[in-house]
Amino acid sequence: MRSAADARLQRLLGGEHLAALRKRLRRRFERHAFDAAVESFRVDRLTAQEHAALAALLGRPQRYSGSLQIDLRVLDAAFQNAGIAASLRDALEQLDGPITHLANARLARQTLWSDVVAGCDHPGLVELLQTPAGIGLIKRLARQNAATAVELCRRAEAVLQRLPAQGLTRSQLAADVLGDAHALDSGQATAALVLAVLRRLAPQSRDGDDDAQIDAAANGSFERNASVERAREIWARAGILVNELARPVLFLNLPTRGPQNDHRPTGEPSYASLRSLLRARPAWDVANRTVYVCENPNLVAIAADHWGSDCAPLVCTEGMPAAAQRCLLLQLSEAGARLRYHGDFDWPGLHIGNQLMREHRAEPWRFSAADYAAAAAKISRFGQPLQGKPVTAHWDGALTTAMQQYRVAIPEEFLADSLLQDLICKS
Repeated sequence: MRSAADARLQRLLGGEHLAALRKRLRRRFERHAFDAAVESFRVDRLTAQEHAALAALLGRPQRYSGSLQIDLRVLDAAFQNAGIAASLRDALEQLDGPITHLANARLARQTLWSDVVAGCDHPGLVELLQTPAGIGLIKRLARQNAATAVELCRRAEAVLQRLPAQGLTRSQLAADVLGDAHALDSGQATAALVLAVLRRLAPQSRDGDDDAQIDAAANGSFERNASVERAREIWARAGILVNELARPVLFLNLPTRGPQNDHRPTGEPSYASLRSLLRARPAWDVANRTVYVCENPNLVAIAADHWGSDCAPLVCTEGMPAAAQRCLLLQLSEAGARLRYHGDFDWPGLHIGNQLMREHRAEPWRFSAADYAAAAAKISRFGQPLQGKPVTAHWDGALTTAMQQYRVAIPEEFLADSLLQDLICKS
């Protein structure tokens, strides 16, 4: 309430007992067509006090009625003749502050945010902000402040102009471009906006069975870890290293052209970090060759013990593939390899299979309903029961049905004998 409001105005229309009435009257002006004058309107569901106040202003009888027809010209004249306000609108603004025309304010906000988008130059950022999700994201990151959004877009564009890179650390990128080594850390607004642009260029999860909702009992804190790893992979696709030495990828007998293979002993499992894969990308010699992909490192050890240097190329995801694993699989796929995947016969294993077959065009490797049924018939009665939410195997819908029927999880190592048959090099 404005301190300068006339005492007579306070007696006529002020006070908490008439606050609801004033709010309803203000709404008439807020919602009325901006370029049209408000001449008359009806106010319904009046209390006795509200009716008495309006009747006194209009010079009407005080006999109570639940509604009144308001002639705004008469009411404005009453305020003017009393010398306390220029109009009803003026009186309401004196009592409770300026009245904002909602449609006009909405148009002004739309224009303001359109100007934010129009001020961007990077095609990927412009494309993102032209979507409802994109403009919603920038509004949230900028806390609805258009000036903050302009600055945020300027910072994001400066980062995007430096991409793709080749093995540059995220902290170095942030320091070089933004003057703060932590400006692109997880949770920072600029990082979120840059990732949103990069994510539109990366394969997205489209599993109809909502694989990402795997029960925590089956796979721990899956959703949180998957989100972190997904961000690392997106940065990696742009050549930016985030925690580049974490979770290196395990493999066996992956051939390369030239001297790059000299430090990798044939027949012995090897590791490659995300850092090494991006900074000195190996020349993988896998065109038109089958590269087998397994879920568990124990299978790599078993294969190395059995076949040594005669084992076919084998890569391990070690559960849900992290950035290094996905980077290597992408490089192999781009080099012309034919990827074949086998994992645990449980719901996380099927989720990993869906991801690899979708993102890297992998094929199933002894990973069908028939393979599962044969193994289930042999496994001990003490086998681990299936836990968690069922996942549809997109390459073989019957596999999910069979697993729901037998309700037993089968570890990959249980099928080692049959898998080893495929891993012996024939050439």
